Amino acid sequence: MVILLDGRHHVGLAKLGLQLAETTGIVKIVPNTTGPLAVALLYDGLCTFEFGIVAEVFGLPRPEMGEAWYRFASCAVEGGPLRAHGGFTLTPDHGIELIDCADIIVVPGWKGSDEAVPEDLCHRLREAHERGARLVSICSGAFVLAATGLLDGGTATTHWRYAKALRDAHPKVAVDRSSLYRSYGRVFTSAGSAAGLDLLIEIVRQDYGPEAANSVARRLVMPAHRTGGQAQFLERRVPVRRHNEVAPLIDRIRAELGAPWPLTRMAEACRMSLRTFMRRFNEATGAPPGEWLAAERIEEAKRLLAAGRLSVDEIAVFVGLGGADTLRHHFRKRICISPGEFRTRFSRPESARGDVSVPSACEHPASCSQ
Repeated sequence: MVILLDGRHHVGLAKLGLQLAETTGIVKIVPNTTGPLAVALLYDGLCTFEFGIVAEVFGLPRPEMGEAWYRFASCAVEGGPLRAHGGFTLTPDHGIELIDCADIIVVPGWKGSDEAVPEDLCHRLREAHERGARLVSICSGAFVLAATGLLDGGTATTHWRYAKALRDAHPKVAVDRSSLYRSYGRVFTSAGSAAGLDLLIEIVRQDYGPEAANSVARRLVMPAHRTGGQAQFLERRVPVRRHNEVAPLIDRIRAELGAPWPLTRMAEACRMSLRTFMRRFNEATGAPPGEWLAAERIEEAKRLLAAGRLSVDEIAVFVGLGGADTLRHHFRKRICISPGEFRTRFSRPESARGDVSVPSACEHPASCSQ
């Protein structure tokens, strides 16, 4: 619908949940409902998938949900027209002032981890948060919310590839690179791309209950709650510098993961004292030797599970974890699902039915760090 705004219409707008100061213009809000106003931010270089899922969850007409369902609009945080990934250009209907009347503000990605966030945008987001609005980011959108300072002292997540950059840029924010989404008060952050759907479904669950969340998930052909976190998708950690004193040892360990590798043996292989070896190894890989070795063993186990030829016990022995129980322990600790669940999710069967089951709503948050 189209709503003409001026100072004479504020009483009528309040009934729709729009709290505006002296604002004029045309605001297009869809669908024709009376629930919370969700606003997605548009910017040059828009991440189209991230924006699309926000529009799908909040902006798609859902008459079965009744009149109290969300209203949805989008607004530009800079002058247009704006380019979007995929080779097309957007002409936004609304400017940044729409933030001032939103109940939920979603940042669907951002231009890049090193792109500055305009102070005007940060100021409006802080003011929106102060009046009670919820702030939501998907993927690299966490950099925008972190720039406001509202995540200082809290925990956030983002795509695992951006976790270090977010931590370096905003040291006051604890970055969890394993969870699908996190919340810190009324500030919500999600991991990369599809994890945004998990967070949006969780917001629906908080606002309208598990039945509504399940209904939206079914229409999206996705589970209402995913087990595990983004740790199951992380790439193998590699040395920062290939030409260093521990690189030959790393190659050897990867070739002989099933062998015992105590710290003393590693240090002797590099002809270093234990103390020197620990320092050099950490410098080369970004992790202590024991942590790196455990991660390598789990990574190789993931590859073998996906291949589907060996049993869990055989894989555990092959990667040096001794037995299935130890492998299960490390899987649960590191990626929050069992080896069997990982195999089911990532194996390459000869034929795939394409079925997606939709379980009942889980009462536990997606974060497995709690």
